[in-house]
Amino acid sequence: MRLVVTGGAGFIGSNFVRYMLATHDDVSIVNLDKLTYAGNLENLRDVEDDPRYRFVQGDICDAIIVEETLRGADAVVNFAAETHVDRSISGPQDFIRTDVLGTHTLLEAVRRLDIPRYLQISTDEVYGSIEHGAFTEDSDLDPSSPYSASKAGADLLVLAYHRTFGTPVLITRSSNNYGPYQYPEKIVPLFITNAVDDQPLPVYGDGRNVRDWLHVDDNCAGIDLVLREGAPGHVYNVGGGNDIQNLDITRRILGLLGKDEGLIRFVADRPGHDRRYAVDCAKLHGLGWAPRISFETGLERTVEWYVAHPEWWRPIKSGEWRAYYERQYGDLA
Repeated sequence: MRLVVTGGAGFIGSNFVRYMLATHDDVSIVNLDKLTYAGNLENLRDVEDDPRYRFVQGDICDAIIVEETLRGADAVVNFAAETHVDRSISGPQDFIRTDVLGTHTLLEAVRRLDIPRYLQISTDEVYGSIEHGAFTEDSDLDPSSPYSASKAGADLLVLAYHRTFGTPVLITRSSNNYGPYQYPEKIVPLFITNAVDDQPLPVYGDGRNVRDWLHVDDNCAGIDLVLREGAPGHVYNVGGGNDIQNLDITRRILGLLGKDEGLIRFVADRPGHDRRYAVDCAKLHGLGWAPRISFETGLERTVEWYVAHPEWWRPIKSGEWRAYYERQYGDLA
């Protein structure tokens, strides 16, 4: 299978590239990535010499480079996106451009080139917040942030291309991912690396917002299965079944590092902050998928990885990251 992965230098994308090369001898991968602030070729340093892997720097909004890169592909998996909710609040335009217009550019190329499979990587955030129970793939979309709205718009466009043109599309909507190589603006890598340096851990509001946590390797396995066996035109939720409050996550990280809870700092809540996410994954379970990594094991491994790899995250936590952190958290920076 000749696979084009867009956004393959980011967190989930790079883990997916590594996963596919490790588990499938018949796969070759072209990684198309613009290398924005969260795209990092260090994420894939261990596979850059693999003859089945090739990197192309480019923007998914650039129709020329997209068509050149996708020509001859058997499948496309689109990870390319702006993904951080906080940044979408301060600068929505980048999210609309990449997440919606970039998806349109890819869909047009897939349609013109008659590519057999297109998989859109989405998020459980498109459903909005749910007080009890869990969202199914048929639940209404009710996004709360510019980020989740841009992803919901892309999802609707993807499904419209299937209904209108018969484009063979699939969508996965995953819950909160964690694991190695995650840019340290998200809660898990940010709190681990801050705690290592005895820096404050900024917790929004009362810290009782609930997220379902999924190890990135389990997400990659689910994406792989949907790519190969999913039904065109269908959506598949991918969740870990680990509904945990943000404050609990924070305390667990501190406990694993042997750090004092005095590092916790409660900060003003994010505008439009969803209270609880949860997804029903029965549809994907029906294909034979289930998460294999417990949250306890996964978090312990993740903490160990960041502790063991300061050479990866310390260079990141300067420059652009430092400027963003100072804007976002002010006195805590």
